[in-house]
Amino acid sequence: MDLSEKALDYLENHIPELAEAAFKQAYWAALASGSSVLVSENGSLVEVFPDGNRKCIKTLPPWTPVKRGQKLEIR
Repeated sequence: MDLSEKALDYLENHIPELAEAAFKQAYWAALASGSSVLVSENGSLVEVFPDGNRKCIKTLPPWTPVKRGQKLEIR
């Protein structure tokens, strides 16, 4: 399938929306199948159960600010 440059630009501009929709769908599908999911809420890692209960797993470290193009070494 050959796409025009205009079509590619349009699709690329909508990647964030498509990714958000995919994550929401996966979240609800996991809960609907009876599985729990892990999410980040207010600086904590939280396990969400299908019945709506939430369990705090741990407090997350603060975000590391980065600039576009900056490279970080993970140890």
